[in-house]
Amino acid sequence: MTWWQTGLLAIYTLSLGLLMVVSLHRHIMVRLYFKYGDRVPKLTERFETLPYVTVQLPVYNEMYVVERLIQAVSEIDYPRDRFEIQVLDDSSDETTAISTRCIEALQQDGLDIVLIRRSDRVGYKAGALAEGLRLAKGELVAIFDADFVPQKDFLHKTVHHFTSANVGLVQARWSHLNRDYSLLTKVQAIYLDGHFVMEHGARSRAGLFFNFNGTAGVWRKSCIVAVGGWQHDTLTEDLDLSYRAQLAGWQFIYLQDVVTPAEVPVEVNAWKTQQFRWAKGSVQTAKKLLKPVLKSPLPWRVKGEAAFHLLTNFSYLLMALVSILIFPAIILRENLGWYRVLLVDLPLFAGATGVISRFYINAQREIYDDWKDRLKYLPAVLAFGMGVSMNNARGVLQALVGYETAFLRTPKYQVVAKEDGWLGKQYGLRKNLLSYFELGLGGYLVSAIIYTFLKGLYFPIPFLGLFAFGFFYVGGMSLWQGARRRRQMASALELAAAD
Repeated sequence: MTWWQTGLLAIYTLSLGLLMVVSLHRHIMVRLYFKYGDRVPKLTERFETLPYVTVQLPVYNEMYVVERLIQAVSEIDYPRDRFEIQVLDDSSDETTAISTRCIEALQQDGLDIVLIRRSDRVGYKAGALAEGLRLAKGELVAIFDADFVPQKDFLHKTVHHFTSANVGLVQARWSHLNRDYSLLTKVQAIYLDGHFVMEHGARSRAGLFFNFNGTAGVWRKSCIVAVGGWQHDTLTEDLDLSYRAQLAGWQFIYLQDVVTPAEVPVEVNAWKTQQFRWAKGSVQTAKKLLKPVLKSPLPWRVKGEAAFHLLTNFSYLLMALVSILIFPAIILRENLGWYRVLLVDLPLFAGATGVISRFYINAQREIYDDWKDRLKYLPAVLAFGMGVSMNNARGVLQALVGYETAFLRTPKYQVVAKEDGWLGKQYGLRKNLLSYFELGLGGYLVSAIIYTFLKGLYFPIPFLGLFAFGFFYVGGMSLWQGARRRRQMASALELAAAD
């Protein structure tokens, strides 16, 4: 075997081994979640006089959901003399007209609600939040993105946790308005449930760092100000602020039983854009804060877990490498004897998929009575994770080399029921050439399946099949949905021209 063949196999084996480490971290999260199950936050006292709360609604071109958002927030049960709403509207379309109409009607009803517009979008969402914070009257600040529908008792369930002066943030769990819309939304819901139940639950119960998720949370204003405010040098301003605050000693509280419904993306391209932003932003935050985390006087179990948390998205680079190298690795090791491949690869693949499945199974079991019915989507969960790996690996690499990109928002369409449509609506995303590569990679993995079948090596076929399906779905649906949208928009323009 030549040196480059040996090197290729070494990279493949190392990548696979590191992915196993990542999956074992999921096992640790499950273990911590149940080990510290008695550490669920409980209220020991309540405010006699409720604190003043500012609710911030950062929006940018949200014409389909902004009215629903403002209406839901206006109905939150809280004393009107202790409550204000800021609509932080950076929009460049008719969203602002809709916001203005809603705000004027609510102002006539006596609600303290204002529209705040900036002359530019410097800092994107972080810049809008910073501008609103400068004008905020509240000592507490609740934040909701445009696709969220907060429940009426949200503030009563969260603000009393701030009776302790060192609490800087209270984060609620997300639920999913359109979970059953499609296979894509079902899979996203399972991903998010795993994050909010197992990861947030484990980290918060074990006294480890966890992050504000950009929405459905309440901040202490003085905490934000004390640690340097909202900053826009990363695409994940929420993760950045969370780590700066916890490094400064502020306590965060996660309330798993306080649930705020929201939409998940119905377009594959929208989901990929969101995932890209999260992956790239987390690595940018790691570059910014990993050194301060490791140099802090915190216990090593806290620093080690925080470092792992900040670096988790490097797993997408590993998945991308494995998906590309698995076929040549199979060919190169043919002369080594299949039993050696079986002894190395099968335990790693089976162990990784088994641990990850356990992670999501436990999350579903914790919050749903019908959790067993949801498990049939686990193969798609594993497949989509691989299918989006190239997209997210691109974000990781861009962050590593310091390549700057704009903050691309996730389009929202108020698509909740199965009969709701999105094709004729605005905010479509541009075609991404990476989708062709993802589709080609699916075909490449089918070739690997055929090769292994002809060689009589059957154990990799289920894993290769999952990977191939993931790339076919993510790449193929990106192109198909994009083409459908362009046809729909072209037809709409033709009809408009004819009128």
